[in-house]
Amino acid sequence: MKLKNFLSIPIFSVFFVMGFVYYITVFILIEDWVGLQTSTGSLNSMIFTTLACLCVLSFLGGVLTDPGRVPSSYIPDVEDTSFASDQEPKKNVLQSKYCDKCAAYKPPRTHHCRVCKRCILRMDHHCLWINNCVGYWNYKAFFNLILYATIGSIYSSVILISCFRQKDWNYSGTTPLKIFYLACGLMMLALSVTLGTLLGWHIYLITHNMTTIEYYEGIRAAWLAKKSGLSYRHPFDISVYKNITLVLGPNTLRWFCPTSTSHLKDGVSFPTLRDSS
Repeated sequence: MKLKNFLSIPIFSVFFVMGFVYYITVFILIEDWVGLQTSTGSLNSMIFTTLACLCVLSFLGGVLTDPGRVPSSYIPDVEDTSFASDQEPKKNVLQSKYCDKCAAYKPPRTHHCRVCKRCILRMDHHCLWINNCVGYWNYKAFFNLILYATIGSIYSSVILISCFRQKDWNYSGTTPLKIFYLACGLMMLALSVTLGTLLGWHIYLITHNMTTIEYYEGIRAAWLAKKSGLSYRHPFDISVYKNITLVLGPNTLRWFCPTSTSHLKDGVSFPTLRDSS
């Protein structure tokens, strides 16, 4: 992806919020709480700076990494119906692999993005805040972004509460300061709840080896299966640990490194329940 992805108001907004939260946390709250020159202050500022750097690195990965293009040489395997539901006629399988907008065949789990105007490998959704699709190659960076942003928001909230509790509010003329703390508290609460909810959602998706699109497709597939007296299970949901390693990698220490994607393959084929049975 090109640097023009950064020419977006939502992108600038994310950078502004990151910078604002970092500034008030380190240079106002920690300084006011214990002082940056103390060992406690230095430790807390170092931890928060590390979280901020990881957050920015993950954000850059999500913005700059191409989510996944379908290889021009890709040709579907007509006999491979592992990704299709049992209720779908096999004669329609080949048709379901064809994208009319791109005039080309698409691999399993690939969807056409109306914003990017092309098919995206293992597409989860198009994210306004990174001005990019979240797909096969940048999903890990996106997940780490949410993870570090959530931890950073909660960490900042704890520091704000600690700073608030130790202040002597009997001192006259503290109304503007109270308003400042209240505004910061509401902002950090909103960020923590929103990001925490999003993090929980994507943890659920990863442990079930689903994308957001596949989750909603699964609801319909389960309804159709129930009408036919059958049961439905997501075909790519192998096991919790295996699902996690397929997304984050087999090395646990590298799960939290947004640039560690050496475990990813071509993005056009994925292990299924039928493969493990």
